[in-house]
Amino acid sequence: MKKQLNRSNFPGPSYPEKILQFGEGNFLRAFVDWIVDNLNQKTDFNSGVTIVRPIDTHQPSINEQDGLYTTIIRGLNEQGDAIATPRIIYSVNREILIYQDYQLYLKCAENPDLEFIFSNTTEAGIAFNDKDKATDTPPTTFPAKLTCFLHHRFEFFNGQKDKGLIIIPCELIDYNGEKLKELVLEYAKLWNLSNSFITWIKESNTFCSTLVDRIVTGYPKDEAIQLEQQLGYQDRFLDTAEYFYLFVIQGPDWLKQKLKLDQLDLNILVVDDIKPYKERKVGILNGAHTAMVPVAYLAGLRTVGQCMNDPQIETFVKNLLNQEVIPTLSLDKKQLEKFADEVLKRFKNPFIKHELMSISLNSLTKFKTRLLPQLLTYSQRFNCPPKYISFSLAALIAFYRGEYQGQVISLTDDTHLLAKFKEWQPLYQNDVKTLVTNVLKMTEHWGQDLNTVTGLTDLVSENLKNILSHNIKNYIPNN
Repeated sequence: MKKQLNRSNFPGPSYPEKILQFGEGNFLRAFVDWIVDNLNQKTDFNSGVTIVRPIDTHQPSINEQDGLYTTIIRGLNEQGDAIATPRIIYSVNREILIYQDYQLYLKCAENPDLEFIFSNTTEAGIAFNDKDKATDTPPTTFPAKLTCFLHHRFEFFNGQKDKGLIIIPCELIDYNGEKLKELVLEYAKLWNLSNSFITWIKESNTFCSTLVDRIVTGYPKDEAIQLEQQLGYQDRFLDTAEYFYLFVIQGPDWLKQKLKLDQLDLNILVVDDIKPYKERKVGILNGAHTAMVPVAYLAGLRTVGQCMNDPQIETFVKNLLNQEVIPTLSLDKKQLEKFADEVLKRFKNPFIKHELMSISLNSLTKFKTRLLPQLLTYSQRFNCPPKYISFSLAALIAFYRGEYQGQVISLTDDTHLLAKFKEWQPLYQNDVKTLVTNVLKMTEHWGQDLNTVTGLTDLVSENLKNILSHNIKNYIPNN
């Protein structure tokens, strides 16, 4: 019988509670808590995490293992070999189930040593509900729960300015810190909380917007028994992730010292504005995915890993990034090229099976946000359309036919967009140029008529005609 992972069987360091974390999910445990564990081990950060479960679920609690769990970080090393690094995480002290013990949650606000709040309550978590009341135990939304917590802290410490907190949300919305602060203030107004509390929120608390990046594959259900055999103990909260991680925090310069970044070289950046880093991630990482999917899928590939093992598709993605995406972004070129190299290496991770069809969800909208800015900037700068992005757009139009060379493609997108392509079905056989013109003319979708981009209509039409008539692999640009 293997030992159960807990602090009795696996004693290790414990740390004072300085961090409150909204969210018990795999991402935060393999990202924030993993980072905190590294800081605790290698610097004098000395910070323990108390997790708050922000939703009412009856899933097992990490309290069963005294807060302990194992991260297994997996990927390719510099030589291209697949490796995995297990680590018992000691940074988490306990989990509070807010719907079962609301008073215990509020009691945390009375801790004078508390410094940070992290969160990941999904994109839908940073929301406002005017039905929430300050007397609810708890109110429904995360910002309302946070407002109650901060108000309790404000009252307990009589508004002391040095008892404000550093609040670092990790939800995947633009300027998440600013949005969270805005909603906390909205709740304060809705509940008629004091002007002195509102001033304390604004002046004594630091809300930081963030960009987070790490693929966390979570609990390895299919491998759990095998991995536990290798580890030599049972762990119901195993958490797997890739090696790469990036944490960009928009915040004051003093935060670098607060996070001990002067003592340990981590991939954490404290910056004045996250916008260029967001553009880099969206353009390079997300843009590569979106450009790759229709081309590779029509070429018979089904996963990102297969794409990276196909020299033709890998070259297509590399050239698209280096020749058309990177020249349109604002950060230093060498930094962008390094990030692009890391992205391609991440795509080759054998431990991550990323299905192209799962990435294809809402591809037309993704193309608009991830590749259209680069298409337009490139076209304006060089007075011609980018050939790789244009080819991907042609492949996307072919993909939205819903079948290719006798194989059905299951499309998932907004109903009105799918209805348009259904209406245009005859044009795939009869009039490709009109089809392309119609797609590029969707001003309500693109924000403008893309037929006005010099040479784009003709290039996409030519590419689409070739893709529909022959095997796409004969026409993928590669130089």
